[in-house]
Amino acid sequence: MNTWQVTQLGDPQDALSLVDMSKPVPKAGEVLIKVEAIALNFFDILQCQGKYQEKHPLPFTPGAEISGVIEEFGEGINFSVGQRVLATPHLPKGGFSEYVVVAEKSVFPIPDSLSYNEAAALFITYQTAYYALHRNANLLAGETLLVHAGSGGVGSAAIQLGKAAGATVIATAGSDEKIQVCKELGADFVINYRSNDFVQIVKEITDGRGADVIFDPVGGDTFDRSRKCIAFEGRILVIGFAGGRIADAPTNHALIKNYSIVGVHFGLFRNLMPKEVMKAHLELMDLYKKGMISPLIYKEFSFGTIPDALDLLADRKTWGKLIVKP
Repeated sequence: MNTWQVTQLGDPQDALSLVDMSKPVPKAGEVLIKVEAIALNFFDILQCQGKYQEKHPLPFTPGAEISGVIEEFGEGINFSVGQRVLATPHLPKGGFSEYVVVAEKSVFPIPDSLSYNEAAALFITYQTAYYALHRNANLLAGETLLVHAGSGGVGSAAIQLGKAAGATVIATAGSDEKIQVCKELGADFVINYRSNDFVQIVKEITDGRGADVIFDPVGGDTFDRSRKCIAFEGRILVIGFAGGRIADAPTNHALIKNYSIVGVHFGLFRNLMPKEVMKAHLELMDLYKKGMISPLIYKEFSFGTIPDALDLLADRKTWGKLIVKP
């Protein structure tokens, strides 16, 4: 089988090598999946560069989200051969491969109506957004949700889940093209933050009250500005720092406006509460069946072009998720 491995640290074009390997054999508690689709993430690039928080000895195979069909399994497995699933392989044996062995706890059943491309794109971003909005922020119907980077993978999920929860959704993005994407996702209001002051517009939309919940995967200046349009008793969700700077959070300002700054670490939540993650997965599958969520896919790539696809993702000119077909 063909597998992409990081054989040296660097940008994807330099770091990744296509290797012919034997098909792995599942042990007890594991399943062998024939991979039908792979979703790319920005942290795949960081892993190639050796800049991710978790380090792995070389060589290793990246890839955290896949979908496919169970071909074989070890002892003690509750899945069956031929079953359609999505899965989150763990490094160093990631999903940039034609076949992958995954622990049962990281495998999730999918309905026949869900395509493999959509399934691969539906776990990390939607689980993160669902966890943030429902468990961390307790988003209520009728509240106003401000989603930054709304055309991105996690932002697009937040827009759809916010609408599904009955919130009024305001989305920001950095180009007219991405603004249109946010509209098509269902955002009630959209703001090009490069040409408009989102703080002022949010205040105008909410009659000066501000957003009840702010979903921020950007950080830096975006977080600083968000503090100026958060509502009384609002919640700012810290998702990540795509902007490159980790902002300070003056506690006197939080006290004056009675708002909360809530960290969102889905990975730790998943490790501590796996049953809650499966529960959320089943709820997300139900929302999909009802037509309330649908993963935003930018483009499909062939397996041999993974380095090129990662380079495109690094340029931040894409939206939604990039999918690879083995």
